Order: sequence, then C-alpha cells, then structure tokens
Amino acid sequence: MSELHALLGGTFDPVHYGHLRPAEALAQQIGLKRVLLLPNNVPPHRPQPEASPRQRVDMLRCAISDRPLFEIDTRELMRETPSWTVATLEALRAERGPQQPLGFIIGQDSLLSLSGWHRWQELLSLCHLLVCKRPGYAAEMESPEMQCWLEDHLAVSAQQLHQQPAGFIWLADTPLVDISATEIRQRRHQKLPCDDLLPPAVIDYIDRTGLYLK
Repeated sequence: MSELHALLGGTFDPVHYGHLRPAEALAQQIGLKRVLLLPNNVPPHRPQPEASPRQRVDMLRCAISDRPLFEIDTRELMRETPSWTVATLEALRAERGPQQPLGFIIGQDSLLSLSGWHRWQELLSLCHLLVCKRPGYAAEMESPEMQCWLEDHLAVSAQQLHQQPAGFIWLADTPLVDISATEIRQRRHQKLPCDDLLPPAVIDYIDRTGLYLK
C-alpha cells in the first residue's frame, strides 16, 4: 500500500492554528505522514496578500520548525499567473507518477463552492479531496446534482485513500477551529493580542518585522 501524500494550499497571510490543527487531526485520523504546504502567489478568489511571498514562507518555516508533519513547496510562488489548484495537481501528478495516492486538503467552505473552481470536474482524476469541517457552514451541497456527485465519491474507509491514487472524497472529523487570517490582521492593526490564534514563533516573527501594523 502506497503512502498517501497530502497537500494544503493557501495564502498563509499569516499561517495560523486554523491551518495547522485541522491538518494535524486529519493526519492522525487517516494515517498521513506528510503534508505539503503550498503558499499561493496570485490567489484566484481573494485580494492580494499583505505579506510578501518571502515573509509568508518565513512565517511557515517558523510555524513548522517543531512540526515534522509539514513541508513547504514554493512552486506556486514562482508563478505570475493565478494559482489554479488543478494546474498544480497536474504538475505534482506528473512528478509523482500515476499510482501515487495524492490528497488535497480543503475546508468545508471550499467543498460547498467547488463548482466555481477552475476545471473543478478534473480534480478527482488527479487527487482525493480531504475535507475539514468549518464552523457555520451547511452540510449539504448547493444543488441536488452536486450532492449526488459528493455521495458518489465518498470514501467509506481511510484505506481507500491509500489504495487508490485519486477519486475519493473524505469528510474528516476534524476540530472546528474558528480562526481567520483576516481576523488576525485586523487584531494586529488594532494592536490587540493574537497569542491563542497562531504559534509563538510566528507571533515573534510578525513582531520583529512589524507586519500587519498599518
């Protein structure tokens, strides 16, 4: 049985416990040994990050220095065009071969809006979708057709994720972590503490560099 490799994309502006803790719980639940963090350069669905690419990678390094589960992959930062998930997955699939199980970690909010993603219909031919719960989001898809699509692809055991290279959706029983990077930036702008929202090493980096103070 091959080892499942998982990927987690985001702007990480900044990285916080809402990224790290659900991924750690997911890893425990389905036997993940490695999660690749993929910081975006030009995110397709949101405003440009406040922190520079270099600062966001530095913050990721601070956050994972004592978390061996995680690695950083900077390929999306090399792109000047929007970071389409499907293009990144095609590149990773080409590198790792057709038999390597790949999982892409998304939040429940992303699953519910998946039909708006670029070439979303191709995602399950390239990877499994590993879905972490998000507070306040519906359990049902936006339409009966999308709900049928979801139910047709649900994995019933974690073993399936390791045995097949792609094609399943796993609804993970991960903790609900109600933290957003927007909230952290706003708290920093207002000079409010963020100690319970992100790792101490990241807070230290933000303090040293004066990020998010404007």
